[in-house]
Amino acid sequence: MRAPTASAATRLVALLACGELLAGEPARCAPLEAYGRLPSLEEVALSPDGSRIAYVTTDGNTRVIGIKKFSDFNAGYGVRVSEQKLRAIAWADDTHLMITTSVTTLPWGFVGLDHEWFMLQVLDVETHKLQQIPNLNHSGRASSEEFMNVIADEPMVRNVGGHTVLFVQGFYVTDRTLPALFRFDLATSGQRMVRQGSESTEGWLVGADGEIAAEEDYFEREQRWSLKLHRDGSMSEVTSVHAPIDVPSVLGFGPQTDTLLIGEVEDGIRVWKLLSLRDGTLGPSLAEHASLEFPIEDATSHRMIGGARVEDYAQYVFFDPKVQQRWDAILHAFPGEHVQFESASSDFNKFVIRVDGAAHGFAYAVVDLGTGQAKLIGSVYEGIKPLETRRITYTAGDGFTIPAYLTLPAGTTPKNLPLIVLPHGGPAVRDTADFDWWTQALADQGYAVLRPNYRGSDLGTRHLEAGFGQWGRKMQTDLSDGVRYLAKEGVIDPARVCIVGASYGGYAALAGVTLDPGVYRCAVSIAGLSDLKRMLRWESGQHPYGERTSERYWNRFMGASGPSDPALDAISPIKHVDAITVPVMLIHGRDDTVVPFEQSSEMYDAMKRARKVVELVPLRHEDHWLSRSETRLQMLQASVEFLRTNNPPHPSN
Repeated sequence: MRAPTASAATRLVALLACGELLAGEPARCAPLEAYGRLPSLEEVALSPDGSRIAYVTTDGNTRVIGIKKFSDFNAGYGVRVSEQKLRAIAWADDTHLMITTSVTTLPWGFVGLDHEWFMLQVLDVETHKLQQIPNLNHSGRASSEEFMNVIADEPMVRNVGGHTVLFVQGFYVTDRTLPALFRFDLATSGQRMVRQGSESTEGWLVGADGEIAAEEDYFEREQRWSLKLHRDGSMSEVTSVHAPIDVPSVLGFGPQTDTLLIGEVEDGIRVWKLLSLRDGTLGPSLAEHASLEFPIEDATSHRMIGGARVEDYAQYVFFDPKVQQRWDAILHAFPGEHVQFESASSDFNKFVIRVDGAAHGFAYAVVDLGTGQAKLIGSVYEGIKPLETRRITYTAGDGFTIPAYLTLPAGTTPKNLPLIVLPHGGPAVRDTADFDWWTQALADQGYAVLRPNYRGSDLGTRHLEAGFGQWGRKMQTDLSDGVRYLAKEGVIDPARVCIVGASYGGYAALAGVTLDPGVYRCAVSIAGLSDLKRMLRWESGQHPYGERTSERYWNRFMGASGPSDPALDAISPIKHVDAITVPVMLIHGRDDTVVPFEQSSEMYDAMKRARKVVELVPLRHEDHWLSRSETRLQMLQASVEFLRTNNPPHPSN
């Protein structure tokens, strides 16, 4: 019998997974391609005047930026994206679209390790002309200027003298690479470097008049954050904070005129404060905005006009009562569904939203409050019907409360189900009840999926700080305590549990079978850490000029004093390979610049030497974030096949 081709074999795995070849049963789930590919539709954005919509579509490995008129969705055109990875699109004005991409490389003339470099292009949607910013071929470039065609932060869009002007933080090159601020006029294509930074420069904020309003610096030797304001033609320091780890930051302009919005940690609590641009005084914590987790900026005034608080889902608050009333009307039009704000016209008469619910699935829609009409643009993932995710709460072994999210397969009774524990990365982020493609794909295969917000997750100061020093310790047992809770409730079969995760979640998967054995019958680690000493040494090498903030950050979570601390061996999975008694799959991108590939390759070698059951799946040209359709699908197909082999979702299999 001839072996199937690669595409046929892939299809066969998908058919088996969905049950099409099981006793003639119909498919019970969407094919893995539907989940594994990048979203069919994303990054939908309205132009400021509301006349155009920009969006990103994906067909296989091809990424296309589409431009359509709001009044006629049938008229428009598309721009194919090259091999660079598309990261974001945003309108600069009514006729110019900013396109941010990235590439993993080592720039020409440099030595060392690859980095993820971000680049900016601007598309004139009327002439279809593309410009790269900063532009290395700019004719007005001085011979003494050496800079790179990459950016380090989101561009700041300002209207100066009737022209749309972009202010972009990039890099200039001397004997080292240092930050610089570039000014690019979209009307004239005029470009110049307006500010050269030093090793301590963190960034700048430009005012509506096109002048630098503020500069942030961080001095490593003193572990001091500094804020400078523009005064009498020069930058003068107005405030300074000792910050070894939790460094303050300028979030943007405040809701009041002539104020900056500052985020910092005060007495262990993250707060927002307003700093006066007139006299440099820093006000008290904004108690009325304390529950907001990120600000919303107005594209015209550049001031904070609202924010979002995140519980199970994001809930949006607008300070202008009229805008809030309009947003509430949109929520009322989609009862029983979860609505996420994506973008709006500058007059807030038109909105792009993302909805998630039984009525519309997981899709983008546009709302025109002037006409009172709403129209679906398209599904985020074609061919997928979202499964319900519900919040649960359980108690860890020491009494600490762990909120979590449980997603069950469609049409199943919640009794004795196989379970996948899917801890998030970070670890200082959080899971929500929002649609998650990975969770949905695994649940659609017949598994219950548990996503715990273990201690150390970003659910407020108390929850976050409870994770300090708890890598491989209580952060790990928080996961297995969730397994025990679901087993006690009768929801899952404790003999059919595997753990899967990426980044920190990949570490947790390896720690689950080395430091907390006996709970899981298999583990899948994607871009996971295995050797913490080696990882911290590598991390230190990423900062050749002595910056140690990130090292101090990781020491706090790991409960260590640095890369040489012997305590790290106790929580490094590679040092406890002998404890592994179950199969392990390691998946890692070759281009990972966050957790190096060697963290998986060395773990693979150690397990092979110990004669353990292990597979290594290298992802060619893939980074830390599974940015490419082909390799994201490869990860999903390989891991699902591994899970079905070692933890079949149906006992009869």
